[in-house]
Amino acid sequence: MKNSNLWSLRLGFSGKQALEIEKKGIEVFLKKSIQAAYDSKMPSFLEDDPKSINELKAVRQQIKTATSEEQKQIIRKQFLSSLELKSWWLEKMMVAEFPLREKMVCFWHNHFVSTVQKVRVNYWIYQHNQILRENAFGNYKELTKKILKTNAMVRYLDNVDNKKGKINENLSRELLELFTLGIGNYTETDIKNGAKALAGLGLGETEAQYRKFFEDSEEITYLGKKGKFKVDDLVDIIFEQKAIPYLITKKILKWFIYDAPNEELVVYYGDYFRSVNFEIEPLLLKIFTEEFSKNNAGSKIKDPLVYILQLIDELKIKEVKSTIIALFLNQQGMDLMNQPNVKGWDGGNNWLSSQLYLQRNNASDFLCNGRMLNRSVLKGNDIDNLTTIKNIKVGIDFKKGSNKQIISELTNRLLFQTSEELQNDMEQLLKYDFDAENENAEKAVIRLFNYITKTPEYQLI
Repeated sequence: MKNSNLWSLRLGFSGKQALEIEKKGIEVFLKKSIQAAYDSKMPSFLEDDPKSINELKAVRQQIKTATSEEQKQIIRKQFLSSLELKSWWLEKMMVAEFPLREKMVCFWHNHFVSTVQKVRVNYWIYQHNQILRENAFGNYKELTKKILKTNAMVRYLDNVDNKKGKINENLSRELLELFTLGIGNYTETDIKNGAKALAGLGLGETEAQYRKFFEDSEEITYLGKKGKFKVDDLVDIIFEQKAIPYLITKKILKWFIYDAPNEELVVYYGDYFRSVNFEIEPLLLKIFTEEFSKNNAGSKIKDPLVYILQLIDELKIKEVKSTIIALFLNQQGMDLMNQPNVKGWDGGNNWLSSQLYLQRNNASDFLCNGRMLNRSVLKGNDIDNLTTIKNIKVGIDFKKGSNKQIISELTNRLLFQTSEELQNDMEQLLKYDFDAENENAEKAVIRLFNYITKTPEYQLI
């Protein structure tokens, strides 16, 4: 079942779906994942948040006329709402029976980056997130058009400042460089002319809209085509380019399977993606079913999200708050809805600096010892003062048997690369005279699990 455990982590956030993959096979599992229902109802905590330009103006006016204490309360409310938004999304990831949609939302979220910190309107970030959810398995070209017309994106990439006679190139540049074609497949002139076509596309009531006074309607040449173009026209022209499928297929392979996918694979899946008219669902089905049968374990470093959710799942922790998970992710450099820049998280080796590795080990120590992570622990303030840490109930699933049988079960579930040296170390921890019937047996197995989580092998999937 080793392969099913591996792909449960790759297609979700823990080992929860391994049995389902094993029983149903990868193709049926994928189709069920894609067809699974999802919630499209706006979370209640956003009800009082500003949603339109007029509501936003009203809040700004309220701040202007409020006392300093009232201003603090309004700003604090907005800040708490942004924290709740992260928690709301993490809950979705944790409770989903088939978490592939949320995994894909996270992928798109790191592709079409737009952050709470810069946008500063939680509802617009929610809208952006929901569009990614609704179109997670849909058409790449149509999703690109929809995202470019979100208030979140035009504000995040400064298109609100892009006006005729005073051009801002940010959105035009990232549309070509990061969202579609990649460096080397366009010119600086294309960026300048694209910015002219995007001039005047600013904030609207429900989505971004052009404002006539700021539009630039002159004829331009864009990627070899001449005409008077607007946002959808630019995307249509981009998707006619030879290079269009490869940037995204490389990023998908990197997100799910390989930290360094080889060029041959990128081209192979990219050509297929073009042949299915940029539909995401058939592309994912092809990639996952074909890569599932290959021996590619250990080709990717776990991101902090997978690391912490797998830890919580394996230790059967029920009372963890999503706000604590959000804090851990922030500590690890994977702050949801707040990437460091428009390029998003780099991933790969960046997830395993010596400091981040130490933080992972500390988190494992605390949880395996039945101690809940909290804000102080994650800031490094309470490591030595365990009396302030809340106790929690932890456990671990294992079949009763000899030490070698239990080690085999755990390595099959948790490690996709092992060595003779590692095996010997584990046998030293769980000695040959280990008694699975003893009342302290589970504690001994948790100690072994804690040791495993600190190995380099455990960091890989």
